Amino acid sequence: MELRQLEHFVAVAEEQHFTRAAERLAVSQSGLSASVRALEQELRTPLFSRTTRSVRLTEAGRALLVEAERTLAGARAAKDAVDAVRGLLRGTLSVGVEQCVPGVHLPRLLAAFHRRHPLMEIRLRQEGTTSLVDGVAGGRLDAAFAATVSSVEWRGELHPLARESMVVLCAPGHRFTAADRVAWDELTGESFIDFHPDWGPRRAADGAFAEARVRRTVGLEVNDVHSLLELVHEGLGIALVPHHFSRKPEARGLRAVGLEGPRQPCYESAVVLPAARAMSPGARELMALLQRGEGV
Repeated sequence: MELRQLEHFVAVAEEQHFTRAAERLAVSQSGLSASVRALEQELRTPLFSRTTRSVRLTEAGRALLVEAERTLAGARAAKDAVDAVRGLLRGTLSVGVEQCVPGVHLPRLLAAFHRRHPLMEIRLRQEGTTSLVDGVAGGRLDAAFAATVSSVEWRGELHPLARESMVVLCAPGHRFTAADRVAWDELTGESFIDFHPDWGPRRAADGAFAEARVRRTVGLEVNDVHSLLELVHEGLGIALVPHHFSRKPEARGLRAVGLEGPRQPCYESAVVLPAARAMSPGARELMALLQRGEGV
């Protein structure tokens, strides 16, 4: 089994298409197909279920994908470590981020990194926190800027960035606009607008409602902050969001209301990293820049 074969296998798995995978790797489709077939023959099992329209992983393929990603990440880390000893940072820095994560100005941080290490390619992926944690665990990401990650969920390095309260956001004319605070039981029966379940604000909101033992209905799910604010503006529901969302220009005119009682929902952002021994040189340098205030 060769690293090249694993690279070909992972590309096909991610693209779910041999032609697209070949284009991405800049190899011939026939060569790519032959490489994957040789891997299947060596492992004595099909890795993909092929039809005229789709390519999907078999159960064996799904099992191999996890280990293949770790193996390729380890190979990259080994090469990067040797370069770092020689005083060079080469290769790729893969970073993941949630939308509007407080405590870091990521474009500024990445720009500072690029100025110091122009030979390194920076790749950025925006996803929900659940996917980001999985990405760091699987070696697809060197670091992730995420939210609402617990020490129970993540056993690697976890560096806190910011902590803030969450507020109920509602449109003018809603019954909560005249109040400074609302009780948890007053939220029963309200229709909520929220993110998909793997995004940090949704994870924080779901956890807060579970702790308060209050059931809620999420009528509208979105994947970006601006859409959420627009839907709240139209009176289609209310939202429990991190306080800094209410200070965005798009939130002008909306009312932010706190919650009564000891159960104050919090939204926490953090940098998710592998264990120190597995951290890539690029991730170490990124954290050093952040700690020096480059991304503030």
